[in-house]
Amino acid sequence: MKKVSEIYGSAKGPVYSFEFFPPKTQDGDLKLMGTMKELARLDPDFVTVTYGAGGSTRDKTAQILSEISKNYSFPTVSHFTCVGANQDQIFKTLKEIRSSGIVNLMALRGDPPKGEGKFKKMEGGFENATELISFIRSEKLDFCIGGGCYPEKHPNAKSLEEDVRNLKRKVDAGTDFLVSQLFFVNSIFENFLNLVRKADIRVPVIPGIMPITSFSQIERFRSIAGCEFPSSLIEDLQEVEHRPEEFYRRSLNFSIKQCRELLAMGVPGIHLYTLNQSHASYDIVRELKS
Repeated sequence: MKKVSEIYGSAKGPVYSFEFFPPKTQDGDLKLMGTMKELARLDPDFVTVTYGAGGSTRDKTAQILSEISKNYSFPTVSHFTCVGANQDQIFKTLKEIRSSGIVNLMALRGDPPKGEGKFKKMEGGFENATELISFIRSEKLDFCIGGGCYPEKHPNAKSLEEDVRNLKRKVDAGTDFLVSQLFFVNSIFENFLNLVRKADIRVPVIPGIMPITSFSQIERFRSIAGCEFPSSLIEDLQEVEHRPEEFYRRSLNFSIKQCRELLAMGVPGIHLYTLNQSHASYDIVRELKS
């Protein structure tokens, strides 16, 4: 399987990738397989599969990655977190992942299980993604390691500058590429990218893009991810909140324009958060490739 670092290193044009999450129901499984089949027509450069909060879907993630590898030729990336596991457990799981043929990881601290509130370090475990990445590198399992980054700063960081200093430590620990949290204002990402380069972070930094499929998502993204939105976009979408076809058209046009501006800025690719739905992600990438 090709490493993501090799994909970016040899790409002749933009790299397009998709993120999926493990469904909780059989119907969700069927829907995901349908989404995968549809998006496979675009020949993505790689796809990622997440873990649930607290690593709750670890086995399901492995099962989905196995299905993808069986049915498609594009490389896969397994999310990997350090929530609720000590070093021995983490090492055992890493060896299992590597022996299954997966060479790409998105190494993240991860969210605590629902209801637990703040993250608690497991005894004998790791405090953050930087410690996890350093451990993975030290075990010499030959993984390509991706990490997360936050254009509007990590919720626990006091400032964006502090967050970028933490990001530098994460990259120096062995991160090969970075994928950003979703954002909707490109000037925010551009400012973040300038700070990243000033900090001498030289790995690929890929913008994470989330298509807006309903007006209620806007408030959710604001509260959960702290996202800022252009006021013109909110007005534009609010006007057609109850007209699904027009809402979709306007939202799609915004996402395509956002991606085109980012590509013109020189980003190496676009990573789409699909929410296991194919329609918007398919239309965006098809338009960008045309």
